[in-house]
Amino acid sequence: MPDALRKQLIYLCCALLAAGLAACSAPDSPVITEEYQQCREVYRPVRGRIYDRHGELLVARQDFYTVSIPKSATLDTVAFNELLGWPAGALQARVFAARLPAGPPPRRPEPVADSTGAVAPDTAKPKPAPPRVQRWPIVLTITRPEADSLRRHAREWPGLVVSHRRERSYLTNVAAPVLGYQPAAAQPFLYLAQRLERGRYYRLRNGGVEGYYNNLLAGHRGAYHPLTDGHGRVHGRWAADTAFQQGQDLHLSLDAGLQAYAERLLGERRGYLVALDPRTGEILACVSAPTYEPAVLTALGRNAERRALLLDNENRPLLNRPAVAANPPGSVFKLVNAAVALQLGAIKKDTSFACDQSLVNCVHAHPRARNLTMALKYSCNPYFYQTLRAVIEPRPDSAASLADTVAARHAHLAAWRRYVRSFGLDTLLGVDVSREQPGFLPTPAYYDKARRTKNWNFKSIYSLSIGQGEINLTGLQMANVQAIIANRGWYITPHFVKAIGKGGPLPRFTQRHRTLVDSANFAALIPGMVAAMQRGGTAELASLADVGITVAGKTGTVQNDEGDDHATFAGFAPADKPRIVVAVYLENAGFGGLSAAPCAALIMEKYLKGHIAPKRKRWEKWLRCGDLARQGH
Repeated sequence: MPDALRKQLIYLCCALLAAGLAACSAPDSPVITEEYQQCREVYRPVRGRIYDRHGELLVARQDFYTVSIPKSATLDTVAFNELLGWPAGALQARVFAARLPAGPPPRRPEPVADSTGAVAPDTAKPKPAPPRVQRWPIVLTITRPEADSLRRHAREWPGLVVSHRRERSYLTNVAAPVLGYQPAAAQPFLYLAQRLERGRYYRLRNGGVEGYYNNLLAGHRGAYHPLTDGHGRVHGRWAADTAFQQGQDLHLSLDAGLQAYAERLLGERRGYLVALDPRTGEILACVSAPTYEPAVLTALGRNAERRALLLDNENRPLLNRPAVAANPPGSVFKLVNAAVALQLGAIKKDTSFACDQSLVNCVHAHPRARNLTMALKYSCNPYFYQTLRAVIEPRPDSAASLADTVAARHAHLAAWRRYVRSFGLDTLLGVDVSREQPGFLPTPAYYDKARRTKNWNFKSIYSLSIGQGEINLTGLQMANVQAIIANRGWYITPHFVKAIGKGGPLPRFTQRHRTLVDSANFAALIPGMVAAMQRGGTAELASLADVGITVAGKTGTVQNDEGDDHATFAGFAPADKPRIVVAVYLENAGFGGLSAAPCAALIMEKYLKGHIAPKRKRWEKWLRCGDLARQGH
């Protein structure tokens, strides 16, 4: 073979060998050449929707049309209104509503008393509020036909910009604190809150399930980085990929119809209502009153409404009361004290105590409570005073020294608190809502500091026996206590989301939690709770026996030194196989049996029967419009 031919064959074999080695190299570690292209593929998820427990769509993305009006625009407002079919003056009114509101009025200095103690009248004229400021352009929401009309006449209206986008939209007018808002969509509200110096509302902002489950609703953007050749074939990756995850739908446990009905009942009152299924911990309705529409915090052109919510210091509508407002529970707490006293052996089911008015006032005229059932039926304050005293105080026949008595009292209060805390009190329940508060249960150390001595006695802390004083519970905790009694000692953490996508709730919302009290001691409470709803009981007005529903419940009246007392009620139905728990707290509504109890009974009947009996229709107007604090006077 000629040398020239042999050299060509050797050169060809070396070239083929080099090409084969290149083809067999790892595709994940490519050698970038001019033949490869660095591509980037991005997939953006669609935010998940929110449904109620029956599949009714509550929150979703919808088409929105807007028109932007620049600062320099000069408009023939009459012609503009005629073009869009608006009444005269509509454009001016909508522009005014969309402008940022003026700041708060300046604070007046505090009046100073002279040497005689007299205070001079304040005759200074109030200073005018600072002028409105506006970030241009002004954006108004319009309908699709209005947007089409403006586009057809675009030459006649230079400077106006018509836009179309898909945004988060609320398809319901209820459950604002539950639904919350997408953080990015609430910037106008948060900006306004800061401008008006209402920091407490900014700190107590409530993103609801939109904020709590934001990552699941939003999903994850996927970014892929293939390295391709001229024929579109992939040869590895030139950068790390990000996995794509579609936004998950949320299926709430809320019953939208029941929620709307409960909000109508509470109307413009101050208070809360929580209804849940004790078997699953699913929250059926959760009302914080006064109520507002969920879209107010995010929709365009509603700055005036946002400002009104922020400046309403008396009603504080933005406060999510069931989760963050911890208050004394009143006589409803007697159920907890009775269960703990039974567990510790301080009393028995047939223990009898005299209604001794010298110990604590009892507002109900009733016969002697010969047992626990009668005590619960009549809500006898002296009975439960003596019940908790039997738990806290050392035995009267004890021969212990004073030091031993003080130590025993501290130990007994600590033991009481340990049992009560197992009800999910004085701690975060872990509900799927932001800013939840833990409530409060006093400790021996707390009383040592508050009383400035360790030698305090039961008389100085007796208010614990009737649910007053230092005890504070949230509405969610009050409802959960009733779920514990209904289940005879266990509960599942209350939650708003029953299913995420096609799965179930978060795993922690399927676990049972047990208290330190035996089921038999909870069962001992039921007869008294049922008796309270019967003739002569504190909640007889709220009986549903006429429609075949046996309710078990307990009323409460929380003393208020600054006005009318607050009304409370908590209970469940049916008493033998509970399907719904309801806790109600109405501020300044007087006696719980005349206001809070009927409110809870209506919710139970609505949920269990689907309608309200004609004889109780008058209750609806009574609760919405009546002077509840004066009922029965």
